[in-house]
Amino acid sequence: MAACTRTIFKVAAGCRRQLLSGSVSSSSNFPSNNVPVRTVTAVKVWKKGKKDEAAAVPEVKKEKTVVNDSGRHKPFGKTAWVPVDDVYILRYYPRTIHEPAEAIELLKSFQALDFTPHDQPVYVDLKLDMNLEKKKKIDPFVSTVHLPHPFKEDTNKVLVFTEDANQASVARESGAAIVGGSELIQQILDDEVVADFYVAVPEMLPKLVPLKNKLRKKFPKSKRGSVGINIPKMLSLFRTGHEYTVERECYVYTQVATLDFSTVQILDNLQSILTDVRSHRPADTGPLIERAILSSQTSEAVWFKSESLPPETPEDHKQQ
Repeated sequence: MAACTRTIFKVAAGCRRQLLSGSVSSSSNFPSNNVPVRTVTAVKVWKKGKKDEAAAVPEVKKEKTVVNDSGRHKPFGKTAWVPVDDVYILRYYPRTIHEPAEAIELLKSFQALDFTPHDQPVYVDLKLDMNLEKKKKIDPFVSTVHLPHPFKEDTNKVLVFTEDANQASVARESGAAIVGGSELIQQILDDEVVADFYVAVPEMLPKLVPLKNKLRKKFPKSKRGSVGINIPKMLSLFRTGHEYTVERECYVYTQVATLDFSTVQILDNLQSILTDVRSHRPADTGPLIERAILSSQTSEAVWFKSESLPPETPEDHKQQ
C-alpha cells in the first residue's frame, strides 16, 4: 500500500514538472487549454529628457473673443436692440444700463407699485478691477467716508489714544467717547473697553503694537486717516462716517441712503462713495469700477453708469 502511494506521488510530481516546463505535447492527457496563463501589464518606460521637454513647452492661453456689435442691425446672439413693448424675456435683449438719477427714480417707482416701506435702505453693489501692471494687484481695503447726508441717527463710539493733556482735552470737547494712553491697552485686551473706531496720535503707535492682533482692521493707520495730530478732524470723520469694505477680493456692497431721501441727496451720497472708492487706484491705470448696481431692500437690481458721476473735487466740498 505504501509503495503504491509513493508511485502515485512520483507520477503526479513528474506531470507537474512537465506542465511548468511546457514540455507537455498536445497529444498528452492534459489538454493545453487547461494550463493557466498569467498576463502581466507592460510598464511604459519614459526616455530620459522626454518629460522635461514636455514640461518646458509653455501652455498657450486662449484669449477671449470680443464681439463688436457696433455695426450690426441687432446685437450678437440677441433678438433686437430694444423690445417693442413692455412685456419681453430679458435674456433675448441686451441689458439696459440707466443713468444714476433714472435708476433712483426706478427704485422709487418700484416702492410705490409694491407698497413696500418708503424708508427702506438703498444699496450700491460695485465690482472693481483690482489688477495693476506687471501682475500686481490692489489689496482689499477698508475705508471710511463722510456722507453729505447721513442716514444713521446715532453716532459712532470713537476712542482716542493720546498721553498729552492738551490733546486729551481737545478730544473730549470734540466728542470722543474714550480718551487715554497706554493704560487702555490691557483693558482693550480684556474686552473691558470696546469702541467702534480707534484713532491715535503718531507718538502712540509704538506703544500700541500689542493691540494689532486684537483690533486687526480697526488698528489705527495713517492710510485710513485714523492717525494724525488733527484730532477734531479725525473725530468728525469717524463719529459720523460711513465705513465700507472690499469683500471677496473685488466687491463692495454697502448702504448709500434710505429711499425716502430725495433723488439729489441719494446722488450726493452715491457720488461721495464712488469718489472714495476711485481714490484707491492710481489715476493713470484706467477706471477702477467695472460694474455698478443700485437696489433697495425689496426691489430688483438696477444697473447704472458709474462714469456719469465724476469724482468730487475740493470745490464741491466747499459748496456743501
